[in-house]
Amino acid sequence: MRILLDNFTKSFGSLTVIDKMDLEIHDGEMIALLGGSGCGKSTTLFSICGIHKINGGRILFGDKDVTNVTSQERNVGVVFQSFALYPHMTVEQNIGFPLKLRKETASEIKRKVDEIAEMVHIEELLKRRPGELSGGQQQRVALARALIRRPDVLLLDEPLANLDATLRLEMRSEIRRIQQETGITAVLVTHDQVEAMSMCDRIAIMDAGRIVQIAEPKEMYNNPVSDYVAGFLGSPPIAFLNGQIQDGNFVEPNAGTKFPVSATIASSQAGRSVRVGIRPEYFQPDVGTMISGKVSFIEAQGRETLYNVTLPDGNILRSIQGSHSPVKIGDAVTWGVNTDHMLVFDKNGLRI
Repeated sequence: MRILLDNFTKSFGSLTVIDKMDLEIHDGEMIALLGGSGCGKSTTLFSICGIHKINGGRILFGDKDVTNVTSQERNVGVVFQSFALYPHMTVEQNIGFPLKLRKETASEIKRKVDEIAEMVHIEELLKRRPGELSGGQQQRVALARALIRRPDVLLLDEPLANLDATLRLEMRSEIRRIQQETGITAVLVTHDQVEAMSMCDRIAIMDAGRIVQIAEPKEMYNNPVSDYVAGFLGSPPIAFLNGQIQDGNFVEPNAGTKFPVSATIASSQAGRSVRVGIRPEYFQPDVGTMISGKVSFIEAQGRETLYNVTLPDGNILRSIQGSHSPVKIGDAVTWGVNTDHMLVFDKNGLRI
């Protein structure tokens, strides 16, 4: 089911949270609305499902205008952060409840519950109550309840926020598997860029009620339109240095750090203030343009190790390395920046 937000506006009293947003979500894709608190992503989700009545524009499901259609009539499935299961009901009753409201027969409800329980791998839990389940099991029940009504759209509001790290990893792959198996159009609201990049076909990054970029995860990571987007994607995060373009180089004025830039940037930005972004995978020993500093932080992450290197001017570059270097905190190092992958932004934060 294709979803179209056309000139979508949402206000709360005198405060306009979303102003004339346009967004098309393709049939069968999973898209992430990603952004910090207060950016408007949950407001957008609640408007799609009909919980919020919009103040301007249209919402279309396929070719049908559902702007003034009630939430119950939109045929959407919603999974909330809190799971919102009925504690007095069994898992089987929780999952089948939407069909009971539709007045389907008991035999038909049982058949559909068994079918969806098998899909989300909770067949053995049907007689238990929510209080007897782990967080991951409760999340699977909530997902099954949302899917059993065969919704046109699946909406996921921070669905993994209450799970521990191991369960989040498991449920990321499970939700994606189920979405792809059913072919349902899905919208994920999250502030976690790892969730967005691993689960979704496209990401829409939001800031202050507007979409600042929408693209496939890899494309957005490699070609962010602004330093805001670049800073939102990547773990460990990108490091930024401020300076000017002088004689074909980026120059950081306090320590005199220099990195070569492309001929296009050198000519178009000569004498101008810019900001460069350097991702941890492109700051490595014995590669690129060398820069010296002191190791100020080391974090072993299993297969990889993260290093923070503090430069003479106090700026910090991060390096993520597959093998553990024989360095200690406080050691002086001279490592290199691969300037071919250095991102350059103008004084307003826009990509050059």
